[in-house]
Amino acid sequence: MFMLRNVGKFLFRDTSKESIIEIPQGQLYLVRPLSPKGYSELIFKDAAASIRRTGQEFQYQLVIQRAYEEGEEELAEDEDEHGAADGLDKDEKVFLLDQSLHFRSEVREGGVKILAWDDLSGDEGDLFEFICDPSVPSDKVATFELAALQCQYERKFRCSAQKATEEELQHLRINPPSAEESAAEMAKDVKYAQSKGKMKSGAEQDKSTTAPAAAPQPESKEILAKERAELHLFDFATGTFVLQESEVVASVSEIGNWQYWLQISSKDKDWLGQAVVADINPVFNFEYLSFIFNHYAEDGSAYSWLLRFRDQPSEERFQEGLMQALWEQLNEMKWNKVKQDDRDYVLDAFQDLTMDDADEHPEEEEDEDEEEEATDQDDGQRSEHYDSDESDDDHVTRDADGNVNSQLAVGYKHDRSFVVRGSKIGVFKHTDNNNLEFSTNISKKVMLHAEDQDLILQNTDDPNSLYRMDLEYGKVVDEWKVHDDITVDTFAPESKFSQMTAAQPFVGASRNALYRIDPRLSGNKLVDADLKQYVSKNDFSAVSTTEKGYIAVASNKGDIRMFDRLGINAKTHIPALGEPIIGLDVSADGRWVLATCRTYLLLIDALQKDGKNEGKLGFEKSFAKDSKPQPRRLGLQPAHVAQFQHETKQPLSFTTARFNTGVDTEETSIVTATGPFIITWSMKKVLAGRKDPYTIKRYEENVMADNFRFGSDKNVIVALPNEVNMVAKRSFQKPTRESIAGPMTPARNRSGRQSHLRDNIVNSPY
Repeated sequence: MFMLRNVGKFLFRDTSKESIIEIPQGQLYLVRPLSPKGYSELIFKDAAASIRRTGQEFQYQLVIQRAYEEGEEELAEDEDEHGAADGLDKDEKVFLLDQSLHFRSEVREGGVKILAWDDLSGDEGDLFEFICDPSVPSDKVATFELAALQCQYERKFRCSAQKATEEELQHLRINPPSAEESAAEMAKDVKYAQSKGKMKSGAEQDKSTTAPAAAPQPESKEILAKERAELHLFDFATGTFVLQESEVVASVSEIGNWQYWLQISSKDKDWLGQAVVADINPVFNFEYLSFIFNHYAEDGSAYSWLLRFRDQPSEERFQEGLMQALWEQLNEMKWNKVKQDDRDYVLDAFQDLTMDDADEHPEEEEDEDEEEEATDQDDGQRSEHYDSDESDDDHVTRDADGNVNSQLAVGYKHDRSFVVRGSKIGVFKHTDNNNLEFSTNISKKVMLHAEDQDLILQNTDDPNSLYRMDLEYGKVVDEWKVHDDITVDTFAPESKFSQMTAAQPFVGASRNALYRIDPRLSGNKLVDADLKQYVSKNDFSAVSTTEKGYIAVASNKGDIRMFDRLGINAKTHIPALGEPIIGLDVSADGRWVLATCRTYLLLIDALQKDGKNEGKLGFEKSFAKDSKPQPRRLGLQPAHVAQFQHETKQPLSFTTARFNTGVDTEETSIVTATGPFIITWSMKKVLAGRKDPYTIKRYEENVMADNFRFGSDKNVIVALPNEVNMVAKRSFQKPTRESIAGPMTPARNRSGRQSHLRDNIVNSPY
């Protein structure tokens, strides 16, 4: 049935008051056929329609929310301060989804798609009409109506609509006489598409997604889990999960040498066989008894599958077996040697959880970036050639030796960005109109230092030394030998904003040691009194610091240590989930730790909520044994991952994720990239447990490095292989089939003509 066939739209949170489905663009009218006040009144010029959960079981709301144009929200807030009507009432219309609404859809002359329902508080015959934007496809409107029917069914019968028949759902439907045939036909198309895996779009019809043949199953040495379930496959054409088999057996087995296998078979067919690796991107949702994961064929094609279990104990047993296999494969250590608390930590992190501190009214939240109107692809923002030639014919974009941009350092004090390209470094000035202007180039881990006057460089062939480049002269002026025996594998400022001062010391780490580097020392620059070495192989991989100088250190094992100062044992140790941590960032106040793994991010709240250390950070005092901070695992929805890889043929691989940052600036956003996609997470949505808290932007080429401009989350600086951009965050889009697929064209000006000041601009002469 509809709820089951479209289970992907319902799966990802069990949070109350979340959107189930949304039509992002349209206009809301109040129609009064019998009123002397006039036939039709425009309520919201720009609006979005959504269906939301409430805090009560089987109760849903139809919500029409006003969308602001840029600058309008501030004006509205000023009106509220001067006694205007309640802002929520002005900006939202909320209706309980009940059969009495007579909710229906229709298609009028010219293909205008409309959602309509009765105004129960108005005069006889009054009704609301939501006129969908022409860009909204017909199948989206029909799906929205069917979702509303499901919600009305659950309210009426106080039970799940998963078992509702088509006849029962259609009995709830009211067709306007003027559009009965067209709306019925539209619904029929959607029903057919869901059952057959096809969806009509205008006069065309996409082929349904077909999975490749299952790989042969290796010999099993031990079965870790074996459960019965339903099997669904994500269909790229319709954006839904389609039932493939009503009963399959899903098993996880050990096949030797720390390798594990996932096999899904029915009585007469092997549906799927694949190795258990981090790339499967597992997500468990116990409300819907579901497990969603990705599968990769031999040619690199990606698919998203869903298993729906019979009951919660079945899913729990399967989860335990799968996570044991994944953890052992990554760590090459037996699961039963791990402490029970750490096992629970790992299992909880891979559930699709409702967050502890979810906002009581997430439906009242509006992100500024959603309220701002996106204009051209980059809103006129651009980069400059590394040389100053701006002629139309000058489109050389890569070095003859094959060098590409590889690293990015964003200045804290002087509005500069530095891009490493082969043996050269390009310097870019941030202009007042949020553009980048090439300043100079200078002749390959890098860090700005001492009021952005110096750049600390490393030659990977000499891991025991660092080099200081004077940015005023563009020359390397010092070589600092750190230690004869201890290498420098990663380094970071002594505190979050120390780069804005003349402070000289900074933090360094080798694979097994954490220490301070002070360039003012004679001889070796490592400060012996601040050295902490470990006998065991910790394999440190990333370091980050807070404004007070607290230190977070992550490892290739996947664990994180928190220190309040150097030279001592860690105050808090966060156990590993399995994947190596390749990047680390910390909020200025130390509240949030952000770790980057290849296929997901981890957001950790370092503030202790109870016990004797309540109110203290994990950097300052240890967490109690039974109260380790629960990580928020920020991953892309498996269906989005499958679509990403369906388009790009590349595996998921995040760049180091970072908060926006600035003095007295709250961390509100997170940015990272994978392949040609930049992704930003809204902290507000993440902490409220909102579904789909991220937006994306696609480029033609892979994103090499990215970061927010210092002091703001409105602009992102992006280094591509052969260009450097500053882009407005409001140009990012929600992940959909259309936004994932493209557009992938150079920036165009407002006339629609390609600008010679293109995005892909780093010229070989630099």
